[in-house]
Amino acid sequence: MSLFRKKTVTQILSDASEGESSKLVKTLGVRDLTSFGIAAIIGAGIFSTIGLASYNGGPAVSLLFVFTAIACVFTALSYAQFASTVPVSGSAYTYAYVAFGEIFAWVIGWALILEYAVSNMVVAISWSEYFTSMLSGFGITFPKYFATDYGSAARAFELVQQTKQAGTDLATLPENTRLLADAYANAPVIGNLHLIANLPAGAITVLITALVYIGIKESRTASNILVVLKLAVIGLVIGVGAFYVKPANWSPFAPNGVSGVLSGVASVFFAFIGFDSISTTAEECKNPQRDLPRAMLYCLGICTVLYVLITLVLTGMVNYKELGVSDPLAYVFQKVNLDFVAGVISVSAVVAITSALLVYQLGQPRIWMTMSRDGLLWKRFSRIHPKYKTPSFATIVTGFLVAVPSLFMDLKFFVDLTSVGTFFAFILVCAGILYLDAKGLTAQSKFKVPYINGKYIIGVVLLAVLAYALTKGEALQTLESKPLLVVFWGVWAILAIQGFRYNFSLLPVIGVLTNLYLMTELGASNWKIFGIWLVIGLVIYFSYGFRKSKLAKEENAVGIE
Repeated sequence: MSLFRKKTVTQILSDASEGESSKLVKTLGVRDLTSFGIAAIIGAGIFSTIGLASYNGGPAVSLLFVFTAIACVFTALSYAQFASTVPVSGSAYTYAYVAFGEIFAWVIGWALILEYAVSNMVVAISWSEYFTSMLSGFGITFPKYFATDYGSAARAFELVQQTKQAGTDLATLPENTRLLADAYANAPVIGNLHLIANLPAGAITVLITALVYIGIKESRTASNILVVLKLAVIGLVIGVGAFYVKPANWSPFAPNGVSGVLSGVASVFFAFIGFDSISTTAEECKNPQRDLPRAMLYCLGICTVLYVLITLVLTGMVNYKELGVSDPLAYVFQKVNLDFVAGVISVSAVVAITSALLVYQLGQPRIWMTMSRDGLLWKRFSRIHPKYKTPSFATIVTGFLVAVPSLFMDLKFFVDLTSVGTFFAFILVCAGILYLDAKGLTAQSKFKVPYINGKYIIGVVLLAVLAYALTKGEALQTLESKPLLVVFWGVWAILAIQGFRYNFSLLPVIGVLTNLYLMTELGASNWKIFGIWLVIGLVIYFSYGFRKSKLAKEENAVGIE
């Protein structure tokens, strides 16, 4: 039996129309899908990331959002073509099954499970921070020991004790460290155990999971309402803030040069991640082959315009040097004595993060459902609730896996981990389009990535960039500090050769290289954790999925005959 056995588009569509998953309700239109995309993209990032990026790059960061959106479009176009060709709920997992075979499909499916779960944990913990901050704005104090994780509180308490023993003034410690230490000291105690947990993070996860469990229509309605509220507040920020813009603050436009602007490329890129999540709802769309591609491009376009306008307003209201704060939107309105608007923004941050959590919590069970339908996971994961018409068991497991770590784990542990699975999925999707186009397997797709022949361009640009790097004399030094760049250059060389042979389309190639380069920016610890997760996944695959998959059974049946 082959590790690289593939499913045809016909097989996948047939499986999706049979059995349990045929009970899913087809209710989503292009407006609903666009709303889901906006909900996923505009989360906590717009309330924090923009400030730090603007602090480092100045007003020119507004252009960085445009360039990054263009880079994301290369990936989004590839997703859109796949969604039009294979309109089922597995997202990149299903696309890899068609293009590269079962082992690649399993790896990317397993990576997506990590990405969605970890993303949800980050969002839930961020929601807790904004929620308790909002309550304090209304004069309500939520106990800190029930709004943080045990590890952070214990480490802060230990640091405070060491500072006291050293005779150093506690005022030298960050305020948040002192608050966490107080939380540890004041927490209820049973025996020697301090009862500390992030209850808001766990509670919102349970509530969102219940909503997703009840039905796609209810989830759609909630998402649409939250997105309307979110867009209304963003419109308020832009509309009111425009009257307080001082054009002098836009000069110099790029105070720290190109390097200052590009220092925010990673955080700005992450601000766009989320458009891929809507592909997981393909089987609940009325017309997925038409609406999924449109929705992906619509939500990217809308979010880009909003990001650019907000960046220009922020850097126009105050000097960019003042934006290195965690809540830049609220900060700039407090500076101009519009405390009411600042209060509205703090409330809207909670709304924005809630809608992002809803979309991610909606997506993961549908990936599990698709993997189970293919036989790679246990049958219970593809069970559809007879009343609510949702993947019930997979939704409950997803809620459990997100809620429990959110109660007890540290935000920093999860933040960068989301990136590994995301970039890995993006690369395989773009590469999958190159493969399918070369084999002529997407001829019937209703949407195709615009074709620009990269036969010569890929290789010529590679040689030009290498020549520039060598003349600058920084190539070896860069490789020493970022050894993963060897993989990047190697893949580029392979794409140049294969592109010359098969006339590769240029846009998916740019998508592969953009995402691969950003992967090289990730720390080694992220790769180690991802490696451990991957080993666990492979153990499950070879002990269950390899033998139980539908394709394995078909191979066995052919062998018996």
